[in-house]
Amino acid sequence: MIVERSLEKFGAPVYVRHEIVHNRFVVDGLKAKGAQFVEELDEVPDGRPVVFSAHGVPKAVPANAQLRGLEYLDATCPLVSKVHRQAERQVDAGRHILFIGHANHPEVIGTFGQVPDGSMTLIQTEADAEAFTPAPGQQLAFLTQTTLSVDDTAAIATILQTRFPDIAAPKGEDICYATSNRQAATKAIAARAQAVLVIGAPNSSNSLRLVEVAERSGARARLIQTAAEIDFEWLGDIDTLGITAGASAPEVLVRGVIDALNTRFIVSEEEVRTTTEDIAFKLPRGLEQG
Repeated sequence: MIVERSLEKFGAPVYVRHEIVHNRFVVDGLKAKGAQFVEELDEVPDGRPVVFSAHGVPKAVPANAQLRGLEYLDATCPLVSKVHRQAERQVDAGRHILFIGHANHPEVIGTFGQVPDGSMTLIQTEADAEAFTPAPGQQLAFLTQTTLSVDDTAAIATILQTRFPDIAAPKGEDICYATSNRQAATKAIAARAQAVLVIGAPNSSNSLRLVEVAERSGARARLIQTAAEIDFEWLGDIDTLGITAGASAPEVLVRGVIDALNTRFIVSEEEVRTTTEDIAFKLPRGLEQG
């Protein structure tokens, strides 16, 4: 964990601009170790390091940190950074970007902040895709937030590509592999379960999408943050319960839910594996090993 490594190197407090990930358990644990979470850079005192969250930040944020002489560590997910670079390339090529995402999400704000104002239009729904009207002769491209529903994104992209056959599409899959893998696994689980519990935070886009995926696959679904939020009356008398977790939910939360279920039911566990994740990312500059 980048914040933990920063605390080891610099000592407390280490400041983090926005929640490093959208998970209250993780954030509270880091607070207990000396991390201070702030909304804006001007809340960081001179002389203390600051970590930028995995969701990415507008270009103006690191620029302001440099002006102040702050040591900063960029924890932006490399998959989000890839979208940032694609946005820059499309604007440099003279294209207007239609960005498929959710308003006010930190990742969306960070991506819009990579390019000049007016270079991008947010597309949140299929209706938005149908309603958008480009300026005469305007060349177009589209990109997507990395934590969206694979199915919803595909539907919106299809509309855009049908309406604008020359629109430039992303190079490769923009949806985060951890997001798409969990959605595929949730579909497989929900097809066999009467109900699904999704362990994640209410402000976590990828966790909310898992609830939607489970419901579309025919199961009742509910988002919980910890075992303490299990509603046993809602579960009712069921034979098969699916459990899945958002990308930022640690394993200890999953085990806690299973332990709580063991107090009420005779539990037999079966792991549903649809893929194996073996991708590892480098630490940001300033925290390299050795």
